[in-house]
Amino acid sequence: QVQLVESGGGLVQAGGSLRLSCAASGRTFSTYCMGWFRQAPGKEREFVGAISRSGGSIYYADSVKGRFTISRDNAENTVYLQMNSLKLDDTAVYYCAAGRSLCTIARKDFGSWGQGTQVTVSS
Repeated sequence: QVQLVESGGGLVQAGGSLRLSCAASGRTFSTYCMGWFRQAPGKEREFVGAISRSGGSIYYADSVKGRFTISRDNAENTVYLQMNSLKLDDTAVYYCAAGRSLCTIARKDFGSWGQGTQVTVSS
């Protein structure tokens, strides 16, 4: 199991940008698929994106593709979510999660979760 801490959330105007970070503990970070999920009020937690252990494969939900970018720095045990062209519907608590070596988009396949960071997009 890996310990995860998100940061970088805040209030931003529609059309603006935010960069979220997720710092992980442990010495096996590079063996995990890392995912980002979000949960808005009244909705289920949903998949945002994931990045494979080496960074060679990246997956995005259709709702964010072209606007969000996932990256990772295995030397610093950190995964990032760059969010551009933010919309009101992007408002949610964002969570990072560590999965198995091979990425999936299913929440049940991610065993370790951060505490979440709030992203609020205003008009």
